[in-house]
Amino acid sequence: MYILRKVFISVDMEGLPHIVSRAHLTSTKQLYSEARSIATELTTCVAEAFKQQGFDEIVVADSHGEMIAIDPMKIPEYVELVRGFPRPLSMTAGAENCEAAVFLGYHAKVGTERAIFDHTFSGTFLRGVKINGILASEYLLNTYVLGEMEIPVILVAGDKALIEHDVKHYTPWAVTIALKESLSRYSAKSPSITKLKKQLRNAVMKAVKLLEEHKVKPLKPKVPVELELEFTNSAYADLAELLPGAKRISGTTIIYRAKSMREAFKIMELLVFTAAGVRYIAET
Repeated sequence: MYILRKVFISVDMEGLPHIVSRAHLTSTKQLYSEARSIATELTTCVAEAFKQQGFDEIVVADSHGEMIAIDPMKIPEYVELVRGFPRPLSMTAGAENCEAAVFLGYHAKVGTERAIFDHTFSGTFLRGVKINGILASEYLLNTYVLGEMEIPVILVAGDKALIEHDVKHYTPWAVTIALKESLSRYSAKSPSITKLKKQLRNAVMKAVKLLEEHKVKPLKPKVPVELELEFTNSAYADLAELLPGAKRISGTTIIYRAKSMREAFKIMELLVFTAAGVRYIAET
């Protein structure tokens, strides 16, 4: 019996090559069209490579900011595109029933030295996110969420700082490509798009081979999951503390014990959106 093969690709923007300015990151800014072009071209390249490796469907989660970065008019017919924000599980929405996952354009966690646009989930509202005492990147948060779905991350392409600090430590089986090397928070050097497309196609072949040889595995956190959120403002912790089960441990930090990583992630989303409400009501 034929088994349908599906792969999941989560696409962020800060870790993509040549993305160095805030003007690249927001739909109202002048360089956003350039960033969209880069995101769409590299995503399409990866999708085509998986199709050539025998995958029937590719689910792409447009996962930066407003989550409308990828041009839907330029993706292949076998790609399903998840767009729009906010949404449950954010950057991993739509991953259910996929065989494996790819992270494209991912960046390093908040506080990483020489890492472009370093942050975790929300630089505006969160100073840090810890899972079971570990300071987490978006890569680690999302890898844990996918791990609970039995989906292994087989390829990570993004900022070199993320790969060196997190990916090689937590998922050493994953194939990696440094799409850029950050010189500071707002500067990086990147190879040409043409060169990176060749590297991505080769990386997909290697990652699929590892998957088929059973040399990859889902990464799962210990449960219950202790979620620690350090906010940028004590007012945000004031409201987060109202959540039943939340424990405030400092002026800006709360802890919540979740039954699963998916529950922890949803709580994080909820409390960040609550902080956004406080900002709208009290700070504008």
